[in-house]
Amino acid sequence: MASHEGDRLKTAEPHELDGVFNALANAHRREIVRFLGQQPAAIHQLADMRGLSLPAINKHIGVLEGAGLIKRHKKGRTTFLTLDPAPLTLLQQWAGQFHTYWGTGEGTFENYDHYLTDTTTGAGGSRRKKGPS
Repeated sequence: MASHEGDRLKTAEPHELDGVFNALANAHRREIVRFLGQQPAAIHQLADMRGLSLPAINKHIGVLEGAGLIKRHKKGRTTFLTLDPAPLTLLQQWAGQFHTYWGTGEGTFENYDHYLTDTTTGAGGSRRKKGPS
């Protein structure tokens, strides 16, 4: 999923985020991620919690594993799952790039309007004409 150079996390490739977005597109899988973010759990616990059969929960687990979001740990006859936060960190970094543009819808538009005004205003403070003169 992510590669490390020293302590620096590289940005994700688009296909890496596609898997994370796909995995999180389902409410059952989001709830599994939320739960595993608090504590490890056995597969049967997650099935009971979500009211799903073992085959159904295993399908969801397969999607989450494919996205790199969870890892399996075997202890005796029980398989436990834990959250791997690395893909969520990549998602957070991707979403964070838009943070400077966030605001209310009106605030975002006002910032864009000011940007357009600044880039089309001449040195004398008057608006430049757009198009041929």
